Amino acid sequence: MRRLLLSLMAVLLTACMVGPNYRRPSVSTPQSFRFEEEYARNTANTDWWKQFDDPVLDSLIAEALANNKTLGVATANIEQAAGVLMQTRAPLFPQVSYSGSATRERLSERSAIPLQAGTPNPQSSFQLLAGANWEIDLWGRIRRLTESARAQLFATGEARQGVILSLVGSVAGSYIQLRTLDSQLEIARQSLHIYGETVKQFELKFKHGQISRMTLEQAKSQYETAAAQIPPIKSQIVQTENGLCILLGRNPGPIRRGKTLSQLAFPAVPSGLPSQLLARRPDIMQAEQNLVAANAQIGAAQALYFPTISLTGAFGTASSDLSKLFTGPARMWSYAGSFTGPIFTAGAIAGQVMQAKGARNAALCSYENTIQNAFKDVENSLSTHAELLAQLQAQKRLVDALSEYERLAVMLYNGGYTQYLTVLYAEAQLFPAQLGYAQLQGSALSSLVAIYQAMGGGWVCRANELTRAARAAHSSSSAEVRRVAADSLPSPELPNWLRRPAARPEADTTALVGNR
Repeated sequence: MRRLLLSLMAVLLTACMVGPNYRRPSVSTPQSFRFEEEYARNTANTDWWKQFDDPVLDSLIAEALANNKTLGVATANIEQAAGVLMQTRAPLFPQVSYSGSATRERLSERSAIPLQAGTPNPQSSFQLLAGANWEIDLWGRIRRLTESARAQLFATGEARQGVILSLVGSVAGSYIQLRTLDSQLEIARQSLHIYGETVKQFELKFKHGQISRMTLEQAKSQYETAAAQIPPIKSQIVQTENGLCILLGRNPGPIRRGKTLSQLAFPAVPSGLPSQLLARRPDIMQAEQNLVAANAQIGAAQALYFPTISLTGAFGTASSDLSKLFTGPARMWSYAGSFTGPIFTAGAIAGQVMQAKGARNAALCSYENTIQNAFKDVENSLSTHAELLAQLQAQKRLVDALSEYERLAVMLYNGGYTQYLTVLYAEAQLFPAQLGYAQLQGSALSSLVAIYQAMGGGWVCRANELTRAARAAHSSSSAEVRRVAADSLPSPELPNWLRRPAARPEADTTALVGNR
């Protein structure tokens, strides 16, 4: 009979869960990307930043993954979410507590109620109790809350993955921007040097009456035009270095350089289908887990319509004599069962259910919007990269043409066939074209970074592994930092129930953080 009752209770506890179970909503996805290039390769799961072939960039990204403060905050948020889940799940199990007391008191002999004869005064009292309380989750309210908290934990893990994605892209993009500014500064300095030599020659010619003062001032104006370009470039370099230092978790300061802008290799364009974004993009997976959490809250709210059943028990001893506290006559115990349920709440429960349904609908719209924005990001990044390559080729042809124009103009001027104004015009055209070409080189490289960010991929998990390894290496002497570094999701120290999602039907597109 006892086994029958236990079996019946187990069936009830597992079967009676009110509220809708989560099912992934169907979304409309394009069949292909409009601007995907023919030479695209499946590189979404590799350390794509190493394709730039710059060890300095590789070391900067490793440093950022180890020390970035925003990533540290995201890691700590996982710890908080795991704590919330443990706290939410705890009522599924009996709660055992203990208490004890020892008192010594003297009662008034002049009170309205006189003491009975033989009553000791003063008197002592000793008590030791162990108690237990268990709310039977018959309707699944606690399990729905646990499901919601677990989904929030996974959403927090995906948010951390999103920080990693953004961090790697930001470090690579900032480094490319820094090398672009370095290239522009070198072009400006070279031009300034050439113009300076011209000014020196013209000052000698003017001194000997070979040229007019107007020609000399024209040469000086060209020199000052180049000189005026250098200070803003230097200022941008300092700002870019400082911003990169913050990403690396450093105080503002200089950044070590590796290969020049022209020496950086172009990574391959990653390939993929639009449907794969559902598993590649951390923001999509985070939005889905938020939807799972909101869906579970509906069941938790609906369970409030049903009675709450609780079991309580206590066992202990009580005595006025400490030496007799653990004797048989001092023993005391109790057990009880209770249930409470709503009759009239003036719409309080209905309001909670309505609120939960509204939150679920909002989470659904946010999920669908996140997917559409992901498609937009990929399309925009692929289109931008293709157009930048075409623009870069055109700019290269323009620089070549202007270089030849400037060379011919100098030859004609030196031969006395044209005025210096022709040379001045040619140089005025060539200098900004060279600066623009360097800028387009950097933009083309940065557009590849944007493509990898937009597509996501298994490289985010690879970066996550590098993060955990780097943080463990940097914190070998600090127990506190080791504890934080070990809290990346999932962690071997976490129990299995923390690592198993509540409702993620497709294993290929919904694997856990770090296990994709």
